[in-house]
Amino acid sequence: MKFSDEFRDKDLIRDIARRLQQLGGKPATIMEVCGTHTMAAARFGLKELLPPLVKLVSGPGCPVCVTAQEDLDGFLALGKEPGIVLASFGDMLRVPGTGTSLEKERARGAAVKVVYAPLDAVDLARQEKEKEVVFFGVGFETTMPATAVALQVAAADKVDNFSVFCVHKTMPGALKALLSAGEVKVSGLLCPGHVTTIIGAASYDFIPRDFGIPCAVTGFEPLDLLLGVESILRQLSEGRAGVENVYTRAVPAQPNPRAQALLAEVFAPADAVWRGLGVIPGSGVKIREKYRDFDAQSRFAALLAQVPPPPPTACCCGDILRGVMAPKECPLFAQACSPSQPLGPCMVSSEGACAAAYRYERD
Repeated sequence: MKFSDEFRDKDLIRDIARRLQQLGGKPATIMEVCGTHTMAAARFGLKELLPPLVKLVSGPGCPVCVTAQEDLDGFLALGKEPGIVLASFGDMLRVPGTGTSLEKERARGAAVKVVYAPLDAVDLARQEKEKEVVFFGVGFETTMPATAVALQVAAADKVDNFSVFCVHKTMPGALKALLSAGEVKVSGLLCPGHVTTIIGAASYDFIPRDFGIPCAVTGFEPLDLLLGVESILRQLSEGRAGVENVYTRAVPAQPNPRAQALLAEVFAPADAVWRGLGVIPGSGVKIREKYRDFDAQSRFAALLAQVPPPPPTACCCGDILRGVMAPKECPLFAQACSPSQPLGPCMVSSEGACAAAYRYERD
């Protein structure tokens, strides 16, 4: 049973409809920034439940999807070298690089190991002392602290055959770049709950201040998402824009001080390349000089310099991540591109918009 069948007559749905009436029939386009929000909205049929005038669009909140092709190609190139073990979270295995993937390279004999935490990769390096273990540091602020701890442990224990290929990214910079581009006109943003446990809800204050757009920080249950939609519509109907936290059971207003101190110790701000958004100044991190010996991009700089830039692709994942195209509008969707043969990360990631649409929203 879909969520929409079970909760059709709940008061919250009536509140949403009433807020729309107060807007005088004006449509509202709301971006669910987080990939987990996208998957939950599709899984529980929220688009069918919401009034037709409320449109949900996906944003750049899938860390696997926004990982740049050139970064993935660089990591894959390291796996072709003898004596190098690639360690990665499982959600990167099937993401297509240029002509290959971690899964395909593993089938060809490359040493590719799936780990469940960065410290697992450190343990792997301890066991594989004659090999270089390189961990693919992918993710937003939610996963960055775990990578930072792994770097600290490796440095303290002198696990010299461990390094991190760091492509971590930070969410606020991407949202600023997306809104500044003006490609997609959104009425409000559903901001990611997990990321915000680290950076605090106040990190989004620039959005209503600079762009006049209301935000709601929300969790991942259906009712959380509906509370976020109601919050945005209520702000619009009252003619105001702010950041409302409807996920107070997990998210504070201010950043987590211990997490922030840890990240500041290990990482420094850096420019980052985002799939679909290009280079966004200050939206990524680099490993600080103190831990430079564990920085894979530094350790293998000569090898990585030989990796050619990726060729153009027909995949529309970049447009989908910017919210300018819906998955089903892509001419490759469910045709040349499917979960069994993905052309881009949005179709294969567990948080990808195309994967959500393919699984739950195909006609």
